[in-house]
Amino acid sequence: MRVLLVEDDHVLGSAIHSHIEHQGHGVDWVKRLDDAEDACATQTYGLILLDLGLPDGRGLDFLKQLRARRDDTPVIITTAQDQIEVRIEGLNAGADDYLVKPFDLGELTARLSAVARRYSASSDPATQIGDVQVDLGRRQISSNGRDIILTSREWAVVDCLVRNRGAIVPKSVIEDSLYAFGAEIESNAVEVFVSRIRKKLGHDFVTTSRGLGYAVAAK
Repeated sequence: MRVLLVEDDHVLGSAIHSHIEHQGHGVDWVKRLDDAEDACATQTYGLILLDLGLPDGRGLDFLKQLRARRDDTPVIITTAQDQIEVRIEGLNAGADDYLVKPFDLGELTARLSAVARRYSASSDPATQIGDVQVDLGRRQISSNGRDIILTSREWAVVDCLVRNRGAIVPKSVIEDSLYAFGAEIESNAVEVFVSRIRKKLGHDFVTTSRGLGYAVAAK
């Protein structure tokens, strides 16, 4: 899942960024609302982690504008303001969840997973692809009933492909799921991760359409 982190506190933002990335998600970190607008205009996100007090405005105004243009990207608000009125205003503006600073990073992981499950494309979060069962919300995968351990980057590739199952996913889109903006991308990174995934899940789990991209079966 690709996450947009909107947070102007450098220490907290750095900790959150590292934690989410370690969980296997791609993260774009911005410190201003205008940069958040630019990011949303050029990238599709699975979730936005939004601070309320930014140098160039209120996070709630950004959220309201997001919903006004019918953008239903899940949003979790993070703020030091724990007054009930602020929470109600955020939820009424279209937030999906609320975290009051300081919060435990383990709680953040749980909230991210809960929101991801709610927004799963399928009412059944577990997807069967051949002999492989994938539960994106719980980040669990098994092959022939045997649990498989994936690295964070392998998970990022599987997540991208399964969310777009049945369609050919261009290499550039998979690269976006692997790295945040500005990160150096090795030319053969996608091929390397696809090869590792095939070794763990079977060669037929990922198909290659030469010159177009990669795909997993619709079912």
